Amino acid sequence: MSQTASPAPVSGNEILKQNGPTLAGTIAATLADPTLDRFTDDDTQFMKFHGIYQQDDRDLRKTGKKYIMMIRSRIPGGVMTANQWITFDDLATKYGNQTLRVTTRQCIQFHGVLKSGLGSVIKGINDSLLSTLAACGDINRNITASPTPAHTKAREQVYADALATVYAVAPKTKAYHSIWIDNVQLNLDDPANKDFVDPLYGQTYLPRKFKISFVVPPVNDMDVFTNDLGFIAIVEGDKLLGYNVAVGGGMGRSHGNVQTFPRLADVIGFVTPDQVIEVTKATIATFRDFGDRSNRKHARFKYVIEERGLDWARAEIGRRAGVTFAPAKPYQFTTTGDLYGWHRAVDGKLFLTLFVETGRIKDVPGHTQKAAFREVAEKFPHIEFRLSANQNVILANIPETDRAGITALLAKHGVKVENQTSILHAASMACPSLPTCGLGLAESERMLPGMIDRIEKLGTELGLGGEEIIIRSTGCPNGCARPYMAEIAFVGKAPGRYQLWFGGNASGTRLNRVFKDTIKEADIETELRPVLLRWKENRLPGERFGDFAARVLWPEIAAAAAAAPAAPAAPAS
Repeated sequence: MSQTASPAPVSGNEILKQNGPTLAGTIAATLADPTLDRFTDDDTQFMKFHGIYQQDDRDLRKTGKKYIMMIRSRIPGGVMTANQWITFDDLATKYGNQTLRVTTRQCIQFHGVLKSGLGSVIKGINDSLLSTLAACGDINRNITASPTPAHTKAREQVYADALATVYAVAPKTKAYHSIWIDNVQLNLDDPANKDFVDPLYGQTYLPRKFKISFVVPPVNDMDVFTNDLGFIAIVEGDKLLGYNVAVGGGMGRSHGNVQTFPRLADVIGFVTPDQVIEVTKATIATFRDFGDRSNRKHARFKYVIEERGLDWARAEIGRRAGVTFAPAKPYQFTTTGDLYGWHRAVDGKLFLTLFVETGRIKDVPGHTQKAAFREVAEKFPHIEFRLSANQNVILANIPETDRAGITALLAKHGVKVENQTSILHAASMACPSLPTCGLGLAESERMLPGMIDRIEKLGTELGLGGEEIIIRSTGCPNGCARPYMAEIAFVGKAPGRYQLWFGGNASGTRLNRVFKDTIKEADIETELRPVLLRWKENRLPGERFGDFAARVLWPEIAAAAAAAPAAPAAPAS
């Protein structure tokens, strides 16, 4: 007699969300108790929806845990006013670790915030008319949008569409404002709260996080194919015709688990600007209803798309949105990089892109970048700050008359506007990892600049100085710095040990592949020297390292894998 398999039990996170759909937990009570230095394990899951991760300083673990908070702001499209920048600078100075961290999703993170300062930071962010709501958690995260104003006036419409989408898909729970703005515990006896179900996300929200990006070709500065949902602007002249829609991208994976993998999004068709919000809601709802709620390592939209296929996705999303996707329109990406230095936008105003090493804005002797940005905001309050997905800062909407003054001000702080850094540093990116991230297996932000210096020295020895290579690092396989798109990537496996990945490309349209499963940081020159030498000697004219790796090294990797002896079969049970 056959039996029908029972469905897999849902994960613990799903039970938490089901029992607490307001996302309030007991956060307010813990916040009000000065004798407590941390929140409960259950509340740390709810707090992610509020933009907060509870962490500890891992450098201090030998002497005891010191609980600290990472607070991630939600800054749609990475656009900030000068006054908002000043507010963030104040909060980082008073409550954080004296730094601002630009993320790969155009946000600013505060690190090192104690529980006692948590409420002040979040209220201060909201008073500046920004937020931390939905910056983390099983929900749509901050929506990114191309910040560089150089190419077309249509960029303003793209940003407007992104902004409208942010508010259309924001969660509707009152707990956030109750706790952080009104400073009171949400009244769970009120039927409106007791029986709350979010109209888009439902009672248990999404199976895991969801990411959306808007990008304007030919610049793929958003790495749009790494998102769950991407809108690729189709522009004629300065007119926005609409968007090609891409679904199913994502970076996260786990070491040793072949069921988890990075995936690039696939384009499923074209929509007009007025269809964007309905398509977004329909895509989120599709993930809500079909995503895996039993295994969080499998609970990403990319696995839904991978397993059910593009025809299914196009039909399901189109049905829910009431949209018939038109055929995708032609487009081309040429680069994922930022345009450093001074440039003129299409409206005649200037903008200035400034390099931020691994996204960490701080003051060090001879390079007081944090103080420089603060002074720019104070003395030029009419300009706009924009955060790039490459962890840099763009000063925009600058009149010609301000150029000399801004250049002189920055120079006073040791911040260059031209030749800001070397070509390899300029194309690099890292996640924070140690000492704050609880998932970090190896160093990343603190390691990468020195490793880049070593790779540059090696390149000079080999006659490859001045060649751009996109290099990224993460302290674990979750992929926050999008390492699987880099030409060379270091993915942490253990202290001082990394996976080495080769073969991404400059346009952000190809994943890389594992070259070595484990290398020691100390052996980086030994590992890279013969490979870089082969590139020099066997490259095609103008061929980048990533393209050489895909053309020459990938077939060798595949052949070696095919020739390797098969793993012994598991014994029969």
